[in-house]
Amino acid sequence: MTEFSRSNWANPEFSRGYRDNADIFIVERRRMLAILRSFYLHFLKHGTHKTMLDLGCGDGIVTSAIADVGDSISPTLVDGSEDMLMKARERFRGLKTARYVHASFQEMLQQDILDQTFDFIASSLAIHHLTMDEKTALFKKVHTHLNTGGYFVNIDVILAPSESLEQLYLSLWKDWIDEQKTARGITGNQFDDIIQRYKDAKENKPDTLDDQLQALRNIGYQDVDCYCKYGIFTMFGGRK
Repeated sequence: MTEFSRSNWANPEFSRGYRDNADIFIVERRRMLAILRSFYLHFLKHGTHKTMLDLGCGDGIVTSAIADVGDSISPTLVDGSEDMLMKARERFRGLKTARYVHASFQEMLQQDILDQTFDFIASSLAIHHLTMDEKTALFKKVHTHLNTGGYFVNIDVILAPSESLEQLYLSLWKDWIDEQKTARGITGNQFDDIIQRYKDAKENKPDTLDDQLQALRNIGYQDVDCYCKYGIFTMFGGRK
């Protein structure tokens, strides 16, 4: 695992650039968040007040997709970047039930910093920074902090199962970026190196979807599946 303090995400300028351009970088980001919201509404938006954990929360975009369905949720947002947490606090300044935890995945795996269980645990484009062993360890920790009947959903990038599929998926990603540039009137070669930067960054450690789904099953998650997929961008998870 790359130490958070040595990763790009510890750099406020890097995290700010990501935050400002995420809809260009990330294929169908808004659609994924809409599906996540629908997932929550279908399975969990019933009855009593719900608790939510947002892992690697960034500026709180995932929690935002859920919190605006009403005031019946208490979110805990965790991130290793104080800059990102500050932005999340600004986003939810009117949400009195929100709680913020400044911690990296390393710290979460080394000690139990969470003192409660949750009905819904979600993460977006953060867990791929862990090795497969570390992902499995995190999936286990998440499972222990889920209430019975609670769900874990992860939006993330994955490793294609073959080189030929990898090339196809990266081509789809490039097409998406080109389409977004055209739609937004962006000219020049800005953003053209995003895919290569992703491939070259040692902190990115994607694993195959199959390996991660099997890890969830082995831990004991139920209803394990891929809920949405577009090339290397996926949404998957399971129920306790």
